[in-house]
Amino acid sequence: MFDNTSILITGGTGSFGQHFTKTILENYKPKKLVIYSRDELKQFEMQQRFNAPCMRYFIGDVRDQDRLKRALEGIDIVIHAAALKQVPAAEYNPFECIKTNVLGAQNLIEACLDTNVKRVVALSTDKAAAPINLYGATKLCSDKLFVAANNIKGLRDIRFSVVRYGNVMGSRGSVVPFFIEQRKTGILPITDPAMTRFNISLQDGVNMVLWALENAWGGEVLVPKIPSYHITDVAMAIAPECEQKIIGLRAGEKIHEEMITDSDSFNTVDLGVYYAILPAGGRYSIESYCAKTGAQAVAPGFSYNSGSNEHFLTVDELRDLVQNKQAQ
Repeated sequence: MFDNTSILITGGTGSFGQHFTKTILENYKPKKLVIYSRDELKQFEMQQRFNAPCMRYFIGDVRDQDRLKRALEGIDIVIHAAALKQVPAAEYNPFECIKTNVLGAQNLIEACLDTNVKRVVALSTDKAAAPINLYGATKLCSDKLFVAANNIKGLRDIRFSVVRYGNVMGSRGSVVPFFIEQRKTGILPITDPAMTRFNISLQDGVNMVLWALENAWGGEVLVPKIPSYHITDVAMAIAPECEQKIIGLRAGEKIHEEMITDSDSFNTVDLGVYYAILPAGGRYSIESYCAKTGAQAVAPGFSYNSGSNEHFLTVDELRDLVQNKQAQ
């Protein structure tokens, strides 16, 4: 599916975009691979690493629908990774987050409908499930926009789907590089000792997007089955010699994250390696989806929470993951 196709990644200079680019170039022969983002320096730096003949770098913002339409000419596949993601920044600058995460999502949907794009996968976050912060609320809104876009596609051969996952080990702005830097001070700030988070590798995130592009019907919110970790175990894995100083929750933070709420359970199916939250009142039923995919409906009241997850990473496993990430 990915050979001789034209692919565009919004926010393509981020951790996901760079790893997706690496995976595509190593395993497929795309006709064109477009990096669409607004930071010229990050594009310049990425261009030093990825400069295959099929690569194109477009300066642009998802807030600019005209620029999106220009960039999407001749594109078959779109991965939407552009977002404002920092919870405290979103709390302090709420409408800036809305302009990128919500209005930008709708701009992209409209542009894809107008340019004959065939497949769209939008990246979401566990913070979009039962959100308590502005960032999570904007991503839930974005998810709803992409799901509902399938209702207005008319006769176009296009499918919109969403993938939702947890923290990416070692990504920019995540706790691992922060703890590594703080290790120099001898003190690691811990918001709450009970805090847990989901963990996914960049490669697993990329594989999930590739799977969604090939298999999604359109309208699903796909959720991976991934382990959790205790934040105190991450601190022990990185700097066991450091003092852990409890500083309290930041604005908009949860103790545990969710990816599927009990309210979602009535529209959720188990696909084996992934869960899928199907569109409520959508164009297909759980029964028909399960019949054709082999999925199983989850039990009513099922939820998927980082604190009650069956699989937790140990300190040794976390240490290995951190060391492997640093060695890359």
